[in-house]
Amino acid sequence: MIDNIDHLIVAVSDLALAKKSLTKIIGSEPVWEGVHEDIGTSNVIFLLSNTYLELLASTGDGMGSGLVQNFLSNHGEGLMGIVYGVKNLSISRDGLLKKGFILPDIINGSGKCNKTGATRNWIYQLLPAELSRGIFTFIIEHKQGSLPKFEDNSPANVYKLDHVVVQTSDMDSVIDLYRDTFNIRLALDKFVEHWNRRMAFFRLNKTTIEVVEMKDKENSHDKLWGIALEVKSLANAHARLVREKVTVSEVKPGVKENTLVCTIKSENCGIPMLLIEHLS
Repeated sequence: MIDNIDHLIVAVSDLALAKKSLTKIIGSEPVWEGVHEDIGTSNVIFLLSNTYLELLASTGDGMGSGLVQNFLSNHGEGLMGIVYGVKNLSISRDGLLKKGFILPDIINGSGKCNKTGATRNWIYQLLPAELSRGIFTFIIEHKQGSLPKFEDNSPANVYKLDHVVVQTSDMDSVIDLYRDTFNIRLALDKFVEHWNRRMAFFRLNKTTIEVVEMKDKENSHDKLWGIALEVKSLANAHARLVREKVTVSEVKPGVKENTLVCTIKSENCGIPMLLIEHLS
């Protein structure tokens, strides 16, 4: 049912400052700076090869503005939501309705780029919290307009979302949702000794949803926690970030074999953030 992770939403209080920070981390300029007049938000989009990151701020009145303000009040800046892409939203909606889920109506969405005047239009299906397990989630079908094609080949810049981390207190229910309801491939479900946790890895559009079971947490809702961003040369990326005066840990071998990692400790918009290089 789900074709891809269309994008991740990052709630921010100061869009200009967040844009400056994420530009340092990604290494390239955003491809879109726009406004959603109908829902009261403004956004900045950073394109990756397999998805995009959307900085979202409250700049007016409307449903979106209220959602951002509420998230910032309760959590501060950080990962606010995940958006799944489909080719035919009506088919996806019908599939969920047949499974017995109660859904609100499909909504029309639109955005305009402040720099170019370009417009994009889409339709989307908000998912109720009992279906999304508390993570702000919607399913989108793009109708008109598109973002530029990803073309950044610099080995020092971020080019891909390697994985997004979700924390849960109920792994079996997560598997029921992602694998059995969304039809996302479950690549691995195992107990990882290094973290002393049960972890599940769901794969789609060359990225991974990494779910970590936190049995010590009583909250029945899941949480979007952090992201790992892939680079082709971590040595070059690390040197670039140091020049940009971003606080970053030393490069070290990752938990996964044949990887190198470092942690971004500043300019990260409140998101636990890792850079990773796959050596083979």
